[in-house]
Amino acid sequence: MAKELGPWLVGGGIVLLLAGLLAWSGVLSWLGNLPGDIRITTENARIYIPITSMLLISLGLNVLIWLLLWLFHR
Repeated sequence: MAKELGPWLVGGGIVLLLAGLLAWSGVLSWLGNLPGDIRITTENARIYIPITSMLLISLGLNVLIWLLLWLFHR
C-alpha cells in the first residue's frame, strides 16, 4: 500500500509548495477580495467571511479531482 500512496503524497506536496509560492509572491492577492466576500468592521471586532473565495476554491478543487479520477479510471 505504501508504494501506491507514495506518488500521491509527493504530488500533493508539490501542489502545496506551488500554491505556497504563488501566495507568497502575491499572484493570489486577489483571492479574498472578491465581490461577495463579507467584511464587517466595528470598533471592537473585525469579521471576515470569504464566501465567494470559498466557492471558487471549492469549484476549482472539484474540477481538478474530477479530472484526475477521470484520467486514472479510463
